Amino acid sequence: MSDNKFDVVVIGSGPGGYVCAIRCAQLGMKVAIVEKYSTLGGTCLNVGCIPSKAWLDSSERFYELAHLDEHGIGVTKPKLDVKKMSERVAGVVKDITGGVDYLMSKNKITVFHGMGSFVDKNTVKVSGEKEETLKADKVVIATGSKPASIPGIEIDKERVITSTEALTLTECPKHMIVIGGGVIGLEMGSVFLRLGAKVSVVEYADDILATMDKDCSKEMKKVFKKQGMEFHLGHGVTDVSVKGKKVTVKAKSKKDESELTLEGDYCLMAVGRKPFTDNLGLDAVGVKLDDRGRVETDKHLKTNVDGIYAIGDVVKGAMLAHKAEEEGVYLAELMAGQKPHINYNLVPGVVYTWPEVASVGETEQELKAKKTPYKSGKFPFKASGRAKASSESSGFVKVLAHKETDEILGVHMVGPRAADLIAEAVTAMEFRASAEDIGRICHPHPTYSEAFKEASLVATDKRGLNI
Repeated sequence: MSDNKFDVVVIGSGPGGYVCAIRCAQLGMKVAIVEKYSTLGGTCLNVGCIPSKAWLDSSERFYELAHLDEHGIGVTKPKLDVKKMSERVAGVVKDITGGVDYLMSKNKITVFHGMGSFVDKNTVKVSGEKEETLKADKVVIATGSKPASIPGIEIDKERVITSTEALTLTECPKHMIVIGGGVIGLEMGSVFLRLGAKVSVVEYADDILATMDKDCSKEMKKVFKKQGMEFHLGHGVTDVSVKGKKVTVKAKSKKDESELTLEGDYCLMAVGRKPFTDNLGLDAVGVKLDDRGRVETDKHLKTNVDGIYAIGDVVKGAMLAHKAEEEGVYLAELMAGQKPHINYNLVPGVVYTWPEVASVGETEQELKAKKTPYKSGKFPFKASGRAKASSESSGFVKVLAHKETDEILGVHMVGPRAADLIAEAVTAMEFRASAEDIGRICHPHPTYSEAFKEASLVATDKRGLNI
C-alpha cells in the first residue's frame, strides 16, 4: 500500500489535470494521475482543441490552393483525400498525447489507467484492467466535460454526431446540418464548408457567437454568409430523425412558430458541453454539485469536502483548455503554500475559423449594462497594409477603454491571426495599460499587430498614421 500513497491524486489527464500534476511534482509533491482512457491528454488533445485545429489547418490549405487565381497562380483542381486528411489528424494526436506520456515520466508522476472514483475523501479506487486503491492527502477532480445534447434527440454517432465523431470522418458530407451556432459548430462547420459541403446552421439564439461582442458576431455572420454558410437563427430544434443515410432536422421559429425542415447526410450536434461527473462517487464523499451539474468550489477551487479540489470544465467558468491550465498551476502552487492568482476577466476566448475571432475582457454590451463610462476605438483590416498585401481585408480590431482613466477594459478582434494577436491585449490588460500606452508603443510595419495600435489610437482620439 505504501507505493500507492501520494501527496496528490489528480483524476483526469486533460490540460487542467496534467498541468496541475506536473506543477505539483515540480514543487516536490508525490503525484499520481488517473485517466479512464488509454491515452492521456483528455478531450483537448484527443478529441478537441488539437485535432480540430489540425482539421482547420488542412481545410484552409485545401481552400487556399483552390483560390489562388488572384495571386497569379494557376493550379489544376486540387484532389481531396479526406481519409488521408483524417489519418494526418490522428498522427498529430498520437504525437502530442505521446508527449504528455513523456512529461509524466520526466516528472516522476505515476499514471493509472482506469475509472477513478472516491471511496472516501482520501481514497480513490481505480477500476481498470485491475482494481487498485490509491491513498492521498489531497485529490483534484479534473474530469472535464462531454458534448451536450437536446433532450429527446438521439445521437447515434453515425449520422447524428458530436464533435468527437466529426473529427474522425473519412468522407466530406454533402450537406451537414449543424445544431448550434457557437464556437464548436462554426469551427467544424467551416472545416467541411471549405472541403465542399453545404453547411446549414440552426441556432436558438438570434445571433451566432452569442456570448461574444455583438460586433464580432455581426462581422462573422457576414463573412460566413459570403463563404456560403447558411443560417437559421432564432429556431429551436424539435426533432431529428435518420432514415438510411438521410438526416431530417425539424425546427420551429421563436418569432412566428413557423416550422423549418432541413435534409442532409450528417447532423452535427454542437449545443455546448456539460461537466463530466459520472461514476466519480461524489455522493460517497458528499461533494456538492450546482444546478448545472458543476462541482461547487470556493475562490480557491476547494470543494465543500476538506482535501478535495476541482478545476477546469467541471467547475464554473469558461470551458477552455487554457483556463483549466491556469487553474491547475494556481491550485498546485496554492497547495504548496504559495499565493498565486488568476484574473478570470483576462482569460481570452478564440474561435479558430478563418478569419479568426478573439476576445478578452468585457464586451461593449457588458459595459453598457454596468453603466461603465467607456470609449471605443475600431480599426478595420481593410485599412491595414499587411492585410491588403495578403488579401485579408475582412474584420477589425476594437478597443474598449475607460472614458475617464483610459484603461483598456476589453479588446475584440475578427481577422487574420487574431488568435495570436490577442496575447498582446491580454498582456497589456494584465499590466493595466491605457489605450494611449498601446498607441505609443512602436509596432513593426507592415504587420497585422498594427491594427491593435491603430484601434488604441482611435480610442484615445489620436488618429494613427500607419494604414
